[in-house]
Amino acid sequence: MREPSPLEAALERVGDRWSLLVVEALLDGPRRFNELGEAVSGIAPNILTDRLRRLERERILVATPYQERPPRMSYALTADGRDLASALRLLADWGARRVPAADGSIAAPMRHSRCGTPLEARWFCPTCDLAVDEPDAEATTSF
Repeated sequence: MREPSPLEAALERVGDRWSLLVVEALLDGPRRFNELGEAVSGIAPNILTDRLRRLERERILVATPYQERPPRMSYALTADGRDLASALRLLADWGARRVPAADGSIAAPMRHSRCGTPLEARWFCPTCDLAVDEPDAEATTSF
């Protein structure tokens, strides 16, 4: 049996629509169950419960009780969960530039707030202080 690729491993942890939307809803800070239900439009309570439990098992988020009877939780991203922010922003930017708006226009790419230049995602080696092209990038399967 072959080892899963890094992308397969990531998708196994957070690869469904609802999980990614829950993570996005928590990027601004902790939320309670009802707040998450409002922030993630269209999610059924049983699906939200399932995704919260799964993301907690995967250590993407942590549940903290704020009331004992009945038990009520507040949910917040862990460091691993916060690490997903960059990937979610890239995915959202990619989607925004490919889905036409109601007026038929395509959304502009994300821009640098200081100068207005469209942003580009690039691999960067902090040791060599160089941008790395795709052919020079080497994927590893260890996490």
